[in-house]
Amino acid sequence: MNKVVTRFAPSPTGYIHIGNVRSAIYPYLLARQNDGDFILRIEDTDRERYVDGATELIEDTLQWLGLEWDEGPEVGGDHGPYFQSERLGHYHEYIKKLLAAGRAYSDPTPPEVIEKYRKECSEKKIPFLYRNFRPEKLDFELHEGVPVRFLSEPKEYDWVDAVMGPMHAGPETQDDIILIKKDGFPTYNFAHIIDDTEMGVTHVMRGVEYLSSTPNYLALYDALGIKRPVLVSLPHILAPTGNKKLGKRDGAKSVTEYRNDGVLHEAMLNYLACLGWNDGTEQEIYTMEELIKKFSLEKIQKSGARYDETKLLWMNGQWIRRIFDNNGAEALYNRTAGFWPESADNYSEEYRLRVLSVIYDRLKTLSDLGSMTDYFFKDPEIDTDMLKSNKFLKKMSEAEIEDLLKITISTLSSVENWEPDSLQEALNWLLTETDKKPAELFSLIRIAVSFAPFSPALNLTLDVLGKSVTLARLNAVARSL
Repeated sequence: MNKVVTRFAPSPTGYIHIGNVRSAIYPYLLARQNDGDFILRIEDTDRERYVDGATELIEDTLQWLGLEWDEGPEVGGDHGPYFQSERLGHYHEYIKKLLAAGRAYSDPTPPEVIEKYRKECSEKKIPFLYRNFRPEKLDFELHEGVPVRFLSEPKEYDWVDAVMGPMHAGPETQDDIILIKKDGFPTYNFAHIIDDTEMGVTHVMRGVEYLSSTPNYLALYDALGIKRPVLVSLPHILAPTGNKKLGKRDGAKSVTEYRNDGVLHEAMLNYLACLGWNDGTEQEIYTMEELIKKFSLEKIQKSGARYDETKLLWMNGQWIRRIFDNNGAEALYNRTAGFWPESADNYSEEYRLRVLSVIYDRLKTLSDLGSMTDYFFKDPEIDTDMLKSNKFLKKMSEAEIEDLLKITISTLSSVENWEPDSLQEALNWLLTETDKKPAELFSLIRIAVSFAPFSPALNLTLDVLGKSVTLARLNAVARSL
């Protein structure tokens, strides 16, 4: 059996969308599973849409996700160059062969004439096929500034798609597609076939939107005498509504934006790999090693997979906890640079580690650190309205709240060993002494020391804040009443 070789061939036309990334994950997993090679190739022949810096963004995103390529930019290899703009000589050699064989022709027909043909077909309500309008006399020479078209010989085609299964297409699906544009650059339809062939790619994975173009690709394989690779059509990632392909307007951010918002690369990889693939079990959290072991083309679903950001954030929270629990606080802390509130700058790494240790299991993203930990580093503004509107406290009078604060201050002042167990004992004693429910008493103390919507377990919060800060904040609130 031939060595498995896969590729990811993005266009450097802007930010890298999550759909693009999934098209990199699956070929990477297949290559690694079979001890094969994964190639990164940059398809930069669309010069009008080319964006400076987009290639570096693609490379950085793949490296962040752990998708290291065996051949490609910055790595090299035996099949370069890996930028299509540097491979023009390769395409022209194949074009010359097609021209010589009478399977391609130069076509100087102006765009406005082609548009006229298209309108005629539209008015007659028939499909537009350029081959029905091709010039009577064909030019089989290569001319600078003149597009080159494939001379199609339409016929029936049958093939097997690794995901969609047996496929069939009739002659009406094939046309005289453009192979070389007037600027001398190849079209995607032509260039990817030459590149995949010369680079030894055995499995071509791309979005299902290319399925309708496959008959034209098969015709080119035949005309060039090239063996077909395994064709793999990946289902669309759908918008949350489920009725269309996911786009930026549907709320999906670029991978870079998710990364900047504190989504871990393990979670992003895990989520996208499972978006349209399932190994048949109830498992949801996968490491890279597990994905490589369990991935299979047969388990990729045929239908589109609905994008669910809530599920991504849930999975990210699971990975945050997994990293902390399995690798320790420092392993997670090393990922948090840039996510702490400004108020944390004046505190030691040791103290921030203590804060992280009590808050980590409430984080959905690392960016939550800013809003969820600010009160650990600076005194919060006293908001008596927050006290009065709390569902457990709003039935109490100010005098009753003040009395509860006073007995709490007195009790906590007598705690000599300020650590979680002793603090819990003191809090439990307060429940008995005040005859209050935990939701009532603990809500009051939590709000008084943090004025935050959420906080960790109360005894842990007080332990990290320390005795002097805790008592100072409780006294400040009592005075404000």
